[in-house]
Amino acid sequence: MNDRHTRRFGLGTATCLVMGNIIGGGIFLLPASVAPFGTVSLVAFGVLTVGAVALALVFGRLAERHPDTGGPYVYAREAFGDFAGFLSAWSYWTMTWVSNAALAVAAVGYVHVLLPGHPSKGTDLAVALIALWLPALANFAGTRYVGLVQMVSTVLKFVPLLFIAVVGLFFFDPHNLGAFHEGGGSTLGGMSAAAAILLYSYVGVESAAMSAGEVRDPERNVGRATVLGTVGSAVVYLLGTVAVFGTVAHDKLVASKAPFSDAVDAMFGGHWGGTVVALAAVVSIIGALNGWTLMSAQSPYAAAKDGLFPAAFLTKRRGVPTFGVLAAAVLASALTVLNYLTGSGGVFEILVLITTFSATVPYLLAAGAQVYFLLTGRRDKVRPARFARDLTLALTAFAFTFWLVAGAGYAAIYQGVLFLFAGILVYAVMAARRTTRQEEHQAATPGTTSGRTAAVPPPAAADAALPRTT
Repeated sequence: MNDRHTRRFGLGTATCLVMGNIIGGGIFLLPASVAPFGTVSLVAFGVLTVGAVALALVFGRLAERHPDTGGPYVYAREAFGDFAGFLSAWSYWTMTWVSNAALAVAAVGYVHVLLPGHPSKGTDLAVALIALWLPALANFAGTRYVGLVQMVSTVLKFVPLLFIAVVGLFFFDPHNLGAFHEGGGSTLGGMSAAAAILLYSYVGVESAAMSAGEVRDPERNVGRATVLGTVGSAVVYLLGTVAVFGTVAHDKLVASKAPFSDAVDAMFGGHWGGTVVALAAVVSIIGALNGWTLMSAQSPYAAAKDGLFPAAFLTKRRGVPTFGVLAAAVLASALTVLNYLTGSGGVFEILVLITTFSATVPYLLAAGAQVYFLLTGRRDKVRPARFARDLTLALTAFAFTFWLVAGAGYAAIYQGVLFLFAGILVYAVMAARRTTRQEEHQAATPGTTSGRTAAVPPPAAADAALPRTT
């Protein structure tokens, strides 16, 4: 198919994809979550932002030479082989559909603010499922509609959040801040504790790289969109948190269930802030679900092209891997139903813990791949003139991601590793199938050489068998 038709995301849309995926519903509770640690949490946020930007730049560098759908999976497989690539794809796929279920459940709470009353568990479940399937329908319509929804939702949530962040600075009162470090222990310990909560605020920086196959001029635009989206999200995060810290008294902020609503009420009076913020939160979550639904299909699609995921994930229409979207929506829906049947704890909480670890595996492998390309002199994969800068960025990104793993906590790592290892069985089945096909091909074609590359069906041949529309 002509590249002009397949690559539908311009720089603006790709940037909105990154911002939309980074900024979900968590930002609306973030200031209250870190308030118990004092304003040292703002320092932690600044440090994390540096690490997130470094990771964003690394993805940009890698996309210059690998402008293909799949992002972290593609880089890991190119550097370390099929198994590392599979682990990256498996972890990322797991993280996307489980986190989509969590986002849908979070949306229900904000809908309660907009539509007060006495909702039943069945009504809540219906709202959560609608939140999952509306973005899925947008994805089925094609990347053009995904991009449109992403741009509109990003603007609708970015503008009110930025408004609160900027206007809040005019109402800023230093007496509301409280102590620099609250509680016992050292200042460094307090900063680390706050960072553990803030760590996953930047998950989503890879979104443009993951969809590089749909981005126009990806060698240039993926890196730009990744950095612009990450920096834009950082501005909203940091200014918004500072504004809330300075407008809501510290003792009230620690106990707040809606810090941005309290900030609006403190600035303008009345009690209408809750409705405005709840509306922005619903828009924010729907936008995040729209982007993450696409992400849930891109990684398995790239792996399926190399024979590492079932061939069904190759089904693609209008630039969107439709089977991947369907599979993720069904799995997220099943998990959401399970959540409402079993209550707020149990299986659902365990699987949400898995996502916190699963998100870091592709990041570590991607940063490691960049270090590998640099240290092995793979000049076809990196620009020699940038060696020192790129190596510094890659090591910073690796350290940042390693900090993500440490901040996930023992339970998240334990559960995540178990689920990661479960993927080995899937890899074994797929590898056996590829080996069988390779042996059959060699038997039918004397003189064919063996090896990892030969065992993988050519992507062009796999794609040619698939009907597509543009």
